[in-house]
Amino acid sequence: MPDAQKHSTSRRRHAQDGPTEKMREYLEVIYYLSVRNEPVIGARLAEWMNVTPPTVTNIVQRMEDQGYIVRDSRGEIRFSEVGFTLAEAMVKRHRVLERFLVDVIGIPWHKIHEEAVRLEHNLSPLMEERIAALVGQSTTCPHGNPIPGTGVGYAGTLRLDHAEPGSRFMLRRIVEEAEEDSELMRHLQNNGLTPGAVFEVLEQSPAYGVALRDGERTIMLSAQIAAVLWGERA
Repeated sequence: MPDAQKHSTSRRRHAQDGPTEKMREYLEVIYYLSVRNEPVIGARLAEWMNVTPPTVTNIVQRMEDQGYIVRDSRGEIRFSEVGFTLAEAMVKRHRVLERFLVDVIGIPWHKIHEEAVRLEHNLSPLMEERIAALVGQSTTCPHGNPIPGTGVGYAGTLRLDHAEPGSRFMLRRIVEEAEEDSELMRHLQNNGLTPGAVFEVLEQSPAYGVALRDGERTIMLSAQIAAVLWGERA
């Protein structure tokens, strides 16, 4: 067999051996929901991925056929051992890349998620190793979510929309679902709503959202935005 044909055959075989790019997206979302102890069901995946339930059903069936997930009698989705290992490695790669893009290259904080998505599928093991070395001992991505394998869990168990008026709130992380909205991330950054920031909670209202005080200024957030900000009493 000519070399060019052998290389082409090898590439096709390699592509067939692993999940498709779309499956990888689903594996990451399933991972995010699983580690937060949220039930992983088709309707939740459709909401997150912004697709129709039949689309989710089709992808999930293919993932189950290939052994990445299993479904129980209630339709809840769980990882197989292979699926979890693969998903955890992808999430680690993504979060290390985000840290690299901010700390080493200086990409704006609100743009790093989409840039990491562009890069992660084409990253060789050697490049991944070198980037991890440059990132050093970082344990979280810039949005505060833990890098798998560092021994650090999810910080902050209190959602901002559940914080008591009059209390002080330290922001620890921004949920993964919000990272995909670059305009929201820009808004958070412009208002200093980044991990480690501390605010006084002035008011809480399901209808009008949350009012925060940061020094001399007041920040108003909708209840929907407050729900993606997790932290703890300061």
